[in-house]
Amino acid sequence: MSDDIVQEFFSIGDVCQLTDLKPHVLRYWESQFRFLNPAKNRSGNRVYQRREVDLIHLVKHLLYTEKYTIDGARQKVDEHRKGGAIKVVAREALAVETLAELERELAHLSAVLDGSVAVPDAAPDAVLEVVLDAEPDAGSAT
Repeated sequence: MSDDIVQEFFSIGDVCQLTDLKPHVLRYWESQFRFLNPAKNRSGNRVYQRREVDLIHLVKHLLYTEKYTIDGARQKVDEHRKGGAIKVVAREALAVETLAELERELAHLSAVLDGSVAVPDAAPDAVLEVVLDAEPDAGSAT
């Protein structure tokens, strides 16, 4: 049995971090895609299920990568839902987005290593703080 705990419910802040979207974008999409309808807790805060997060990734992929209009993305998602392949397609969209992000990060890292992109200088105080945080406490046993 796995010791990993799988999170099933997410706040709007969690979803924003996972999808790299702003809260107002998520709220707007809720008005445009009827399948994005998160429950609200007693405080009135949105609570997204993992299924909804997967669908948000799919919508983001369709709109930003595939360049669909909102109407087109809505129709495409409905097609996948009717075909019973929505979960598979949503996970594939997430995989494509993840690979694209990794490629961008690797290209940037390669440019830094080649010297074609300058590495921003860190403020001396920030460097000192990092060094001090990395040093073990004098009173701790190691």
